[in-house]
Amino acid sequence: MGDEKLKVIAGELVRKVRSSTTVDWQYREGAHAKIRVLVKRILNKHGSPPDLQDEAVKVVLQQTELLCSERI
Repeated sequence: MGDEKLKVIAGELVRKVRSSTTVDWQYREGAHAKIRVLVKRILNKHGSPPDLQDEAVKVVLQQTELLCSERI
């Protein structure tokens, strides 16, 4: 994937994740599942290889936790 495509994916992920997280999202497995599905849909939409998606989802969830901890 090229840099431009990764920028588009990252921007879309940030917008969607920010609008999907709530104050207590870290404590709810349903909220985690929703974000995992959201990330996989975005990656599929942009042609990401399926074998790399699980690692990408883990990274996005870790970054989401950091992002939310800074916002509180």
